[in-house]
Amino acid sequence: MQTPSSTGADCVIVINCGSSSLKLAVLPAEGETVLLKGLAERLGGPDATLTVEKDGETTVTSIPSASHHEALQATVRSMDGLTPRGIGHRVVHGGEEFTASALIDDGVMEAVERCASLAPLHNPANLTGIRTARSLFPGLPQVAVFDTAFHQTLPPKAFHYAIPHSYYEDLKVRRYGFHGTSHHYVSLEAARMLGKRAEETSLITLHIGNGCSGCAIRDGRSVDTTMGLTPSEGLVMGTRSGDVDPALHQFLQDQTGMRLGEITAMLNSRSGLLGLSGLSNDMRTLSDAARNGHQRAALAIEVFCYRLAKSTAGLMAALERIDAVVFTGGIGENSAEIRAATAAHLAIFGIHLDDAKNSAHANLISSTNSRIPCLVVPTNEELMIARETLRLTS
Repeated sequence: MQTPSSTGADCVIVINCGSSSLKLAVLPAEGETVLLKGLAERLGGPDATLTVEKDGETTVTSIPSASHHEALQATVRSMDGLTPRGIGHRVVHGGEEFTASALIDDGVMEAVERCASLAPLHNPANLTGIRTARSLFPGLPQVAVFDTAFHQTLPPKAFHYAIPHSYYEDLKVRRYGFHGTSHHYVSLEAARMLGKRAEETSLITLHIGNGCSGCAIRDGRSVDTTMGLTPSEGLVMGTRSGDVDPALHQFLQDQTGMRLGEITAMLNSRSGLLGLSGLSNDMRTLSDAARNGHQRAALAIEVFCYRLAKSTAGLMAALERIDAVVFTGGIGENSAEIRAATAAHLAIFGIHLDDAKNSAHANLISSTNSRIPCLVVPTNEELMIARETLRLTS
């Protein structure tokens, strides 16, 4: 196939590949405005579609039974006039193999494959996206940006589980953390807002959306986080339970006859806000329902905010001081209600929000008498991946 014209504007392609989906964004090499977005869904099936946003227009095309390769090929056709300088790939799990983003070669591919046992639903799909892009753009430099890399600075006291050490030695069972690209990006933005260098900051960043995690950042480096070996650990999320008693699996198996895989699937896809409310995993839907008297929706919100505040307090133990608590992610950026309810549980630490600023979704939402500033910083993982791609391919 023909790649986009070499006479067009320099850009970076960012790819996030799932098992049956492919997200693509094109960003300029200079600047931050997204030039093109593509989303292919339900790939491999008869109802597969491709949605492309470019120049303010959105087109939806049916691509029945299309593969990832065909979907990416179709998206690239929309890039006329844009010349990719490099391609950045979101890769979920880098294990202990990667402490930073990496230029992709055969050795990196093999290492990502070795980490697949730690993320069996994600890494194989990420590899599919990389192989597809390498076949369509032979010779173009490509970069893997790992969700786990930012957290590879966790000290041993934070990443070890209190289980026989042989499981770490033999199977690398430990806490890895996720959402690292988001936590890294918002920490840099928060430092800028505070007028500090990143390496001078001490922050707690809260990425709360359908997936949720918190991170303690000292001197610009992640020193603790709420997710663990998998993204299931930690906070209550849209459909994930977060922390539960480790004996729950055995109890449910004995009482209900459920198999281990069924229990794990239930904790990941039918729990969290959805499981508690019995209504939805969408916080907007739950907030509306709670205001109309839906008691289980209200309960789900209360549990969500309490657990978020409890984990935030726990992350404070990793820091010597706190320059700011930072809210980000779909819920963190857009729900004044959730921010306020969470902050109310943290009043003992001198955290207080300004109601007007919080309702207006200002960057600084804490009141003048708050001992710890509270910020709202929109995340931009695509931009962070593009930056990393340019850094490694320049």
